[in-house]
Amino acid sequence: MPELSPRRRMLVLAICCMSLLIVSLDNTVLNVALPSMQRDLHASTSGLQWTIDAYTLVLASLLMLAGSTADRIGRKRVFMAGLVVFTLGSVLCSLAPNLEALVVFRMVQAVGGSMLNPVAMSIITNTFTDPRERARAIGAWGAVVGISMAAGPLVGGLLVDSVGWRSIFWINLPVGLAALLLTLRFVPESRAGKARRPDPVGQLLVIALFGSLTYAIIEAPSTPFASVAPLAVVALAALAGLLWYEPRRAEPLIDLRFFRSAPFSGATVIAISAFAALGGFLFLSTLYLQNVRGLTALEAGLWMLPMAAPTFLCAPLSGRLVGSRGPRLPLLIAGCAMTASGVLFAAFEAETSNTTLFAGYVLFGIGFGFVNAPITNTAVSGMPRAQAGVAAAVASTSRQLGQTLGVAVVGAVLASGVGASSYRDMFVSAARPGWWIIAACGFAVLALGAVSSGRWARGTAERTAERLESAAVHQPTGAGA
Repeated sequence: MPELSPRRRMLVLAICCMSLLIVSLDNTVLNVALPSMQRDLHASTSGLQWTIDAYTLVLASLLMLAGSTADRIGRKRVFMAGLVVFTLGSVLCSLAPNLEALVVFRMVQAVGGSMLNPVAMSIITNTFTDPRERARAIGAWGAVVGISMAAGPLVGGLLVDSVGWRSIFWINLPVGLAALLLTLRFVPESRAGKARRPDPVGQLLVIALFGSLTYAIIEAPSTPFASVAPLAVVALAALAGLLWYEPRRAEPLIDLRFFRSAPFSGATVIAISAFAALGGFLFLSTLYLQNVRGLTALEAGLWMLPMAAPTFLCAPLSGRLVGSRGPRLPLLIAGCAMTASGVLFAAFEAETSNTTLFAGYVLFGIGFGFVNAPITNTAVSGMPRAQAGVAAAVASTSRQLGQTLGVAVVGAVLASGVGASSYRDMFVSAARPGWWIIAACGFAVLALGAVSSGRWARGTAERTAERLESAAVHQPTGAGA
C-alpha cells in the first residue's frame, strides 16, 4: 500500500468506521426490537436467541476465511463485496414473512458482515503504520461501537414504535451505499506480499464446531438430552480435528502458532469473555425493560443510554491509554467495572430499583468502553504486517463467538428458569444465574488483563513474531502467491 497523506488516512479510517457502524448498529437496534418481533412472529425465547445468534454464528465462522481471502486477493475488493452482500441481506430481512425466513436472511447479512470488520481493521493496520497513530485510530474505531450503542436503542426504539420492527433494517441501506461509493473512490487496494491458499477442511471444521456448540446450548432447555448429546460430540470432534489438522498445513486457516504469544492468546479469551458479557447483558436488559417493566421500545432505548454514553466516551480514552501506557490499565479498568456491574445485578437485584439499575448500566458501559481498544491493538500489533488480516480476523472471530455464546448461555439459563411462567413473575429470579455468568466474564477480563500484559507476556509476543516472520521467509512460494 502506498504511503498516504494524513488527510487521506483519516478519510480511509472514516470509511472503515462506516462499515463498523452499520454492523454494530444492526445488533443494538435488533436487541431493542426483540419484544416486538416476539409478539409479531410468535417467537419463543430460543427463537429470539436465533435471530441474534444465526448472525453472530455465521459471522464467527467466516471471519478468518474473509481475513485470509482479503490478504490474498485484495482487501478493497473483499470489503466492497461485503458491503454489497450486507446491504442486500438487510433488504431481505425487512421483507421476512416469518421467523424462519428472518433467521435465514440474518445469515445472508452475516456473510457480508464477515467481509467488513476484519478486512477494515486490516486496512487500518496497513494504513496507520506508526504504533501510536494506530492505537489512536483503533480508539476511534472503538468509539464507533459506543456511537452505535448510543444511537441504536434510540433510533431502533423510535422506528419500532412509529413504523414497526422491519424498519430497523432500512437504516443500513444509505450507510452501506455511501460506504461502497467512498471505498471505490478513496480506499487504495492492498494485499499481503505472499498469498495464502484456501483451507476448506479447516473452514468446515470451524463451522461444525461453532454451529453444533451453539445449537446444543440454545436448544438444551427445550430438547431431550439424547438429542443434544450428539451435537456436543460433534463439537468435541471438530475441535480435536482442528488441533490435529491445522498445525500440519503450511498455510492453515487458523495459525495456531499465533497462540504462543501470551498477549494474543489473552486478547482472544478476553474478547470472548467481554463480548459474552455484552451479548448476555443486552439480551437480559431488553427483555426486562419491555416485557417486565412494560416500557415501549423507545423508552427502553432511553434507559440504555446510561450504558451507551460511557462506552462512547471511554473508547477513545482507552485508545490513547493503550498508545501511551500499553493495554494493562484499560483492561484492569474494564474488568473491574464489568465485574462490579454483574455483581450488582446478581447479588443485589439492581434491576428492581431505578438507582441501582442506572448504576449497573453506567458501570457496564465504562467497562465495555475500555475493553475494545486493547483487544484489537494487542491482537494485531505483535503480528507480522503480512498476516494482519488473519490476526485481525481471529480477534473479530473471538468477539462474535463470545457474543454468540453469551446470548446462547444466558438465554438458555433464562428459558430454563422462567419455564412456562410469565416473565413478569419469574424474570428477576430466573435471570440471576445469567447475571452471575456476566460477572464471571468481567472477572476473566480483569484476571487475564493483568496476566497477559506483563513483561513476560510481551517477550512471548516478540518471540512469536520473529518465528512467524522467519517461517514466512524460508517457506517456499505457493502456487497462489
